[in-house]
Amino acid sequence: MKPMYLSIRQKETGNNIRKLLSENGYTVKDVQNAMGFENPQVVFHQELTKGYTFFNCYGNCVHTVDYSHIYVPKVESTKWDMGETDQFVREHIGRKIVVIGASTGTDAHTVGIDAIMNMKGFAGHYGLERYEMFEALNMGSQVTNEEFIAKAIELKADALLVSQTVTQKDIHIKNLTELVEMLEAEGLRDKVILACGGPRISHELAKELGYDAGFGMNTYADDVASFIAQELDRRMNH
Repeated sequence: MKPMYLSIRQKETGNNIRKLLSENGYTVKDVQNAMGFENPQVVFHQELTKGYTFFNCYGNCVHTVDYSHIYVPKVESTKWDMGETDQFVREHIGRKIVVIGASTGTDAHTVGIDAIMNMKGFAGHYGLERYEMFEALNMGSQVTNEEFIAKAIELKADALLVSQTVTQKDIHIKNLTELVEMLEAEGLRDKVILACGGPRISHELAKELGYDAGFGMNTYADDVASFIAQELDRRMNH
């Protein structure tokens, strides 16, 4: 069963909230109190269209959060630096790892994939092109899934990295899902390590969509390279 991703229809939701408030005799302040806001203040409001106004409210929240019960799924691998990863690949893989990366679909942003793939990397973390034991190809932006898969077949890629920055109307979900389905149709899904990344990507979302790993904000080439090396070793030798 495919995961379902819902979006809020603002007009219909607004009408339903107004209807429920009226039928039950609730005021906006009642709703604020129920949500745990004390001393709520409206600091900004602007009419969007007839009958609809945007409000920005602040207040003291009486609810508490138990941080010890918050679980955020993350990639399970040991993070190494470039030298450690190269040494591990030499000893356990015995050849260069072929990695292809791209911003696929209509996404024209390359900052994320460049930070992971390009030689200079980002923030002092060298990209995969600088690793001695990685053969890295950055295909750039607006690469179709068909082109991406064709290049993977041509180069016999071990790993595919997909960057998605644009998320309006969940376009990234559609594009990421399509790639998995196409790889499965070609009989390639289980033959490659498949990872995706971007500011709105989490490891949990990636796994739900059929990827092996997801990398969000504050991750670098070190994280990606370490994971790929360890995952390929697991598949080859264990």
